[in-house]
Amino acid sequence: MASTPTTGADDAGSEPFVHLHTHTEYSLLDGASRIADLVGTAKRLGQPALAITDHGALYGAVKFYTSAKAAGIKPIIGCEMYMAPRSRHDKEGRTDRDPNHLILLARNETGYRNLIQLVSKSHLEGYYYKPRIDKELMAEHAEGLICLSACIGGELPQALLAGDMDAAEGVARQHMEIFGTDGYFLEIMDHGIAEEEAIRGGLLEIARRTGLPLVATNDAHYIGVDDAEAHDILLCIQTQARRDDERRFRFAGPHFSVTSGAEMRDRFAQYGDAVRNTLAVADLCDLELKLGGNLLPTYSPIPPGETPASYLRELCEVGLRERYGDGITTEARERLAMELDVIETTGFAPYFLIVWDLIRAARADGVVVGPGRGSSAGSLVAYVLHITNICPLRYGLIFERFLNRERVEMPDIDIDFDDRRRDRVLQYVQKKYGEDHVAQIITFGTMAARAAIRDVGRVLNVPLP
Repeated sequence: MASTPTTGADDAGSEPFVHLHTHTEYSLLDGASRIADLVGTAKRLGQPALAITDHGALYGAVKFYTSAKAAGIKPIIGCEMYMAPRSRHDKEGRTDRDPNHLILLARNETGYRNLIQLVSKSHLEGYYYKPRIDKELMAEHAEGLICLSACIGGELPQALLAGDMDAAEGVARQHMEIFGTDGYFLEIMDHGIAEEEAIRGGLLEIARRTGLPLVATNDAHYIGVDDAEAHDILLCIQTQARRDDERRFRFAGPHFSVTSGAEMRDRFAQYGDAVRNTLAVADLCDLELKLGGNLLPTYSPIPPGETPASYLRELCEVGLRERYGDGITTEARERLAMELDVIETTGFAPYFLIVWDLIRAARADGVVVGPGRGSSAGSLVAYVLHITNICPLRYGLIFERFLNRERVEMPDIDIDFDDRRRDRVLQYVQKKYGEDHVAQIITFGTMAARAAIRDVGRVLNVPLP
């Protein structure tokens, strides 16, 4: 049984433990661990590595990676995938509504790229109530991944619960074939759940039959046991249930926290190397993400003999005459020269060409484009390229708020398109640069104070007044 995690490091001199099955706030309305708190707790407990395995998505992967690196902890990026009972393309009634679970962890960059492919295709091809993959897709993108058999919701544990040892062994051998003998681990848990107790003997038997190693995990959905009540209320909000409803979905007790290594060693003492194998899995994972660079597509066509920077200068000279005619001032020329110098030095000439081309194409297609807003309105280059329609010189707007040498960050040009024809702009970009190079961004809604009070009050049957 779980207890409140210790506030200090694990026992001095003892072997470390690594959490390989954790959920953050990006397991939406299911995980109650903020990434900073999760990483901070692992560091306090002296754990050398930590995995993130949110449900069906990688929303928090980069934030988790940078937080763990800053704390001196090895980040392991993974996902708890949903496995379609049949094919990911089958979407019929209850037969395909209840997928199994499976944990996938990226060993390296190849594995991370494959994980991204699996998550993307689970949403684009397999979505049916939840984003799902199947074994065909998994085998296609298995390189560089480690697989854990998951909680009692996994296919193998479900076979054990059904009393079918041969089917469970068959699942294990399928996964061994896909991921290799060193890439598949039998996940063993103890949250005080009767079903977990019922299958632990079966997991030992599968390990004996196949030679597969056991790995001990705790399905962490919150930081400490004191957070169990708040997490329970969060689940009620997700399922639109009231807390006093005996039939609602709930977790079995306050055991889904970030446990210490000492506690895990005590809990799984009779299961051989199950705790030690968490470190073995962590040692197999060595992912280095290349962050901070700019992966801009190549703008074309650029006239022969030109570079993006020289072509941008030519376009700006033409635009300067279009904007000011015979009234070009020394101030305008000096400002344009300064901005172009900064843009060339920081390497963002291709970006301006891409945005210029996009807006030019939109206007040619009859799409209404806004006049510009935000810091980009302070750029004379943007004005003479007709990206914005506000003269920064007339209104005393400052270019350095938009881009400067001291703080080199990707320029952010906010563009407003007519909602009724916005899809035409997307089609143009997809055709020019390829659909696989175009994505729409998302934002995450958070529960502000008023919404939180309203929803928690509903769960607890407390009237809003």
